[in-house]
Amino acid sequence: MEPAVDGDLAAKTAANPAGTTFWLGPGTHTLGNDEFGQVVPKDGDVYLGAPGSVVDGRGVNRAAFTQRARNVEIRGLTVRGFAALQDQGVVNHDSGDGWLIENTTIEDNAGAGLMAGAGQVVRHSCLRDNGQYGLNAYQAGDGITGLVLEGNEITGNNTGDWEAKVPGCGCSGGAKFWAVNGADIRGNWVHGNHGAGLWADTNNNDFLVEDNLFEANDAEALFYETSYNLVLRGNTFRGNTLVQGRAFAARGDNFPVATVYLSESGGDPRVRARTSAVDISGNTFEDNWAGITLWENADRFCNSPANTSTGYCTKAAAKPSCAAGTIEQAPAYDDCRWKTQRVEVHGNTFRFDTGRVGCTSLCGRMALLSNYGTFPDWSPYKGTVIEEAITFHQANRWHDNSYSGPWTFVAHDTSKTVDAAGWQAKPYSQDECSSFGGGPAGC
Repeated sequence: MEPAVDGDLAAKTAANPAGTTFWLGPGTHTLGNDEFGQVVPKDGDVYLGAPGSVVDGRGVNRAAFTQRARNVEIRGLTVRGFAALQDQGVVNHDSGDGWLIENTTIEDNAGAGLMAGAGQVVRHSCLRDNGQYGLNAYQAGDGITGLVLEGNEITGNNTGDWEAKVPGCGCSGGAKFWAVNGADIRGNWVHGNHGAGLWADTNNNDFLVEDNLFEANDAEALFYETSYNLVLRGNTFRGNTLVQGRAFAARGDNFPVATVYLSESGGDPRVRARTSAVDISGNTFEDNWAGITLWENADRFCNSPANTSTGYCTKAAAKPSCAAGTIEQAPAYDDCRWKTQRVEVHGNTFRFDTGRVGCTSLCGRMALLSNYGTFPDWSPYKGTVIEEAITFHQANRWHDNSYSGPWTFVAHDTSKTVDAAGWQAKPYSQDECSSFGGGPAGC
């Protein structure tokens, strides 16, 4: 492709059959002055970039590679300067299946740098400084399976500060996942994102997150929300959640913000995956604002006004049963809630130095809690029902961990904070065989 010819890449893609390999020479390739200037690959097309090859939207074109071709490969390119709209992406704009993105840099775009489809592999690439997300793993119809992110750098995303722009939108992160069934996320460097590092939101399942470095993300390093069955192992978490933690502390908000935040998420044997639990093991946490929070909103369940995943229900429930007059009965009473359950936190190392973190209160906390249920008026989960369930009856267990530093523990609800001895004692009986002096765990 000739960088001197505006639109050459799009024109030659259209003129050639499926399965063509296109070589992009060094220089800046452009796609015309129309906002809908774009490349529309065919099945099996391959785009190879020479060193120094750039596809530049110049702040004019909305997307670079679009439509639903399968098994497209993009290697060695830099893609930048595209003006995607909110929640839309630049590369694989329409979430085609089977795409391979390798040794590619996607940077300085509005919206999401990259979308995802089923069987997509993103390897040895850099997703950086995009306006909303580095990756938005959403596909209409919720068909994403078998997603792989391996050996990438995901950094500096959400330059548009979307949570401030649209309060409560839940629309930012280094990478966001929605209803993805099966993801392997390994060996990535997720750092410096302006919000969460990785955010799995709503009916995700069967995630393996291992051997990653999460560093200096403003909010949660990993936020796993209304989702199922996770293995989180062998990762390093360093210096995360400082911006969010300080903001909460400054306004006197005592909610235990977390570096790893599980919100209405847990293991469920009925949802097929490589595990039937949330297993958090072998990770190192070093000088983050906080540790792990297990939370369940008593008012958030299928058909509740507090369910911000509008139109979605749990994977276990029949949605019509989650209503007044039926939700009180079995099995709806159990199945209509996204439960934080079957979570095991073990074999991890937690180090916390107040001087390095620079905090005086509301930091260095681990948490297992819910809120007092209040609405809607037909909710069967009012009062302390869910506080009791998550704390004592849903098989959530810490054990065999090693701690150093002045950790405290929030249990049952935000009003109850205990020290290590209180956390280990009844009624909580947590962190059996754990060490609180920096030494190795073990009984």
